[in-house]
Amino acid sequence: MHALFAINVTSAAKNLTYQIEVSWPFGWEYVVDGNALGMTASEGFKRRLAVEPSQPDSVVVSIGYPLSDDVYSFTRRAVDFRPPLPTPQTPPSGADEFIDFIDASLRPWIRSTLFPGVRFTRDALYGHSFGGLFVVFALIARPDMFDTFLSASPALDWANGSMLNMVSQRLGTGGGLLVYGSCGHSRKGTALSRPAVVISYGSLEQFPVRRRTETEAEFQARKAIILSFSRMTDYCHELFDRLQGSRRARDVVLKEYMGQDHSSVAASAVVDGIDYFVDW
Repeated sequence: MHALFAINVTSAAKNLTYQIEVSWPFGWEYVVDGNALGMTASEGFKRRLAVEPSQPDSVVVSIGYPLSDDVYSFTRRAVDFRPPLPTPQTPPSGADEFIDFIDASLRPWIRSTLFPGVRFTRDALYGHSFGGLFVVFALIARPDMFDTFLSASPALDWANGSMLNMVSQRLGTGGGLLVYGSCGHSRKGTALSRPAVVISYGSLEQFPVRRRTETEAEFQARKAIILSFSRMTDYCHELFDRLQGSRRARDVVLKEYMGQDHSSVAASAVVDGIDYFVDW
């Protein structure tokens, strides 16, 4: 049976409220931009049961915002998902605090209050676009936090591609294996202790095509809107190369969705990410 629990939870650190939806039984998967994609992930697990009756019971935790007339809070996600930079930002980055909220407040509450006594062995984090950028930041900031990181169409154009440099600076370019523990400590890792990573994007993000019903003017106007995705293919390939070269992940997958754009790839990537997560 598909069950759903929804509640507003306030982060004590900044007195910000999030809308949390938890669905089961469908490992763990945490989905940012939960208003837009949380139920898509839940249905993805649910539909698999017909052909994968042996799949493990799973829980989808959707992290969104108390919204009534939209599925995105661009103001809130611009803070929560934005990684810190050496120079001051306006408004300030909230990505570190958002990670702490998930790890120190939300996850313990769900495990101790909603599912007391239940033992879960693995969990994943999924995000799309600016949420995908946050997933990459969480990977390099806390690679021990999730078993699997699923980043769809990450906004790697942010800050002139600064995230790519952060990946190399924090994870290195090879050598001994290292995973980061709590409180900034590090420990030697094994292949099984390292996270798995999936990077996905749509072929039409960098190379859009004119639709049959579009005028040339409409096509150019749409291209202007998606200008920030104009290097999505290049950036995702670069991220894949850097992560693979760092040897800090046990598996790195790069997946292109032919004929899909920035919007449509979000749902495809979350459902395929479920297959990958369950398989691992």
